[in-house]
Amino acid sequence: MIRNYIKTAWRNIRNNKFYSVINVAGLTVGLVVGLFILLWVQDELSYDGFNKQAENIYKISIVGGTGPTQQIFNNIIAPVATFAKNEIPEVKDAVRIKRRSEVPVTYNDKIFMEANVAFTDPSFFSVFDFNLVSGDSKNPFPDNNSIVITRSTAKKYFGDDNPLGKVVVMGNNENFKVTGVINDFPPNSSINYSVLLPLSLFNHVAYIQNSTSYNGTGRIASMDADWISFNYDTYLLLKPNTNIARLEKKLQQIHERNKPDDAPVPYLAQPLLKMHLYKPDGGNAGIETVNTFAIVALLILIIACINYVNLSTARSMLRAKEVSMRKIIGAGKLQLFMQFMLETVMLFVIATVLAILLMYVLLPAYNDFSGKQLTLNITNYKIWVCIVITLTGTLAASSIYPAFLLSSFEPLKALKGKIGAGMGNATFRKVLVVVQFTISIMLIIGTFIIGSQLKFMRDKNLGYDKENVFSFQMRDMGKHYDALKPELLKQPGILAVTRSNDDIVDYNNWTGDNDWDGKPANSNLLFHPMYVDKDFISFFKIKMTDGRQFTGTIADSTHFIINEAAAKAMNINDPIGKKMRVWTIKGTIIGVIKDFHFTSMRKKIEPVVFLYDPNSSNRVYIKTTGNDAHKAIAAAQQAWKQYNNKVPFSYAFLDQTFNLLYKTEERTGALFNIFAAVAIIISCLGLFGLATYSAQIKTREIGIRKVLGSSVAGIVKLLAVEFVFLIIIAIVIAAPVAWLAMNNWLQAFAYRINITWWVFVLAGIIAVVIAFVTISFQSIKAAMANPVKSLRSE
Repeated sequence: MIRNYIKTAWRNIRNNKFYSVINVAGLTVGLVVGLFILLWVQDELSYDGFNKQAENIYKISIVGGTGPTQQIFNNIIAPVATFAKNEIPEVKDAVRIKRRSEVPVTYNDKIFMEANVAFTDPSFFSVFDFNLVSGDSKNPFPDNNSIVITRSTAKKYFGDDNPLGKVVVMGNNENFKVTGVINDFPPNSSINYSVLLPLSLFNHVAYIQNSTSYNGTGRIASMDADWISFNYDTYLLLKPNTNIARLEKKLQQIHERNKPDDAPVPYLAQPLLKMHLYKPDGGNAGIETVNTFAIVALLILIIACINYVNLSTARSMLRAKEVSMRKIIGAGKLQLFMQFMLETVMLFVIATVLAILLMYVLLPAYNDFSGKQLTLNITNYKIWVCIVITLTGTLAASSIYPAFLLSSFEPLKALKGKIGAGMGNATFRKVLVVVQFTISIMLIIGTFIIGSQLKFMRDKNLGYDKENVFSFQMRDMGKHYDALKPELLKQPGILAVTRSNDDIVDYNNWTGDNDWDGKPANSNLLFHPMYVDKDFISFFKIKMTDGRQFTGTIADSTHFIINEAAAKAMNINDPIGKKMRVWTIKGTIIGVIKDFHFTSMRKKIEPVVFLYDPNSSNRVYIKTTGNDAHKAIAAAQQAWKQYNNKVPFSYAFLDQTFNLLYKTEERTGALFNIFAAVAIIISCLGLFGLATYSAQIKTREIGIRKVLGSSVAGIVKLLAVEFVFLIIIAIVIAAPVAWLAMNNWLQAFAYRINITWWVFVLAGIIAVVIAFVTISFQSIKAAMANPVKSLRSE
């Protein structure tokens, strides 16, 4: 019996090659895209889940500032971890991580620039599952000159030699012995470093040896006594079923007891498993994008299913007599149902095999495009769970109704040609076409809006001039800046040179240690302090709204320049001449600059204060003529080698750094473009099949109309108008739904576009044109056929 079902199913598939190819193509494309998206979603949701104790690990954050500058900070002070471990019974262990700036590492005269370096506690290797594969896991840092590296880093430094015991030189002739090697951090880890150093070393260098570490009243003896430096990623390993709200309150009490003037300072404990996609307060940090992609995957699979359902139900008229004859000779409804289900299964088997083969071929390109490191490991049960669930759901959605419909014909009516009158499946097919194109139009609208927002961010006036400017950290070159600057300005291609303490494109330093004339007692306003040179403002063409710039005199060391957002947050109408303090620096406000964007446009412009301190400004900016940029870079490199000869020269244009801020959004936009294109292609495949079927069943009518004088245009209109009307209905439905979805997406940006009417009109026109072209191809073919042959075929 089963063998007969298979032979019959294969014969039907082979005898209807046109419809079979359309069905297989639609299902294959839908499965490829749907599975790729679902694998991406699964990867996003799997972040940090490889840690066996993940459910009990929490990242600690703090709420800082008041009024318009209140925000959540992921880095907190060092003592909290120590006090929590000693005073809070629910805390089993604690880990602190302090990121280190880029540092050169030397081995056998080879120099490697390492940007992914951090100091950490030894508990790092017991709380997280980053276990040592070489070395003593119970004592990873025997002394302050120990270093733990990843396998790929060890390979880079030492080749195939055993890395344990090897000595490397970091920074300014600091020797470190390799005491441990760990596997490379998984791609789905929120924590990822190449080199790990003992946090006790940072404590020794920054506090015990450094006599300049002050808290305003006296020298700070160690980092566990430093209640002002918010520099540490802090994780707590908690006992199961810990009351998180109570824990947060205890952490706040510890802080306020040791530093009362910071009160109130609410603490937040965020589960490690939610760190990748959520903000510490539970807000969106990527989960909406993941949910959107999951919905898009489902919608594309639905479109592929609709293709099959539409073509199967449409062709039911052509198979009515076949089914009736089967029933007359004794076939039961269950047998017929199984026959048609088996046909669907066979089509799905073909589509699935093709889809998996295509995924293997396209996976490298998809990884490059999406920024992922996904793999199709057939031994990974999670991948098979994803594939089986997708296929089962898609198969069920696309096969049950057509099989039920085909098996439910009344034989006598079908043989007499009266089956069409009572079937009512034409309306159902129309509804499915509307659903298909509603989804496609929503995706088209989404691509336009995302593209417009990205263009808005690229083209928006940032408040400063970043064109043809490259930048780099000077290191030892910074000590000779005053002598080097005139020499650089003499070089061809260099128009101007200035410096600051950090990157103007993405500046995130901040402080709440400040005061000013008239500051309210309960205010804890946060500023972004930036050390700049005297010509920094004119270099970047930042506009002054009041006062004056720095002149480079000694007096400027007690002068401040603030932005408009700072003046507004301070509630000062006339800030020039007002007294102000930042950290231990007391002085006078001498100028106000127009607000400029110094970080992503997801954030509002926040208070900035410029301080004049050349010795703390070690990042240089060089403006070029554009055409002679290569000469400017060569001149900068030559100056670099003079003082940093052994360290590789590395620079970046501000345009490049700026584009990196929106890399995620750019990828989202590009993926949406692909999704919309795929949705349209699949929808058009189904529409093409339906148009072909429509032309087949109207062959006689078309022949008669041609004999009576109907034109080709008239016949095309006859076949196309019904489908175009359905597309218009889809536009009406898609527009408000897409508006709601995209308006919600835009809420993540403090500076965003307004959604305009032309987006919906353009998307609708595109959908109508594509649908009309798809239909017209078959309609024109039918209209130009010989009417005599058309009438004979009936």
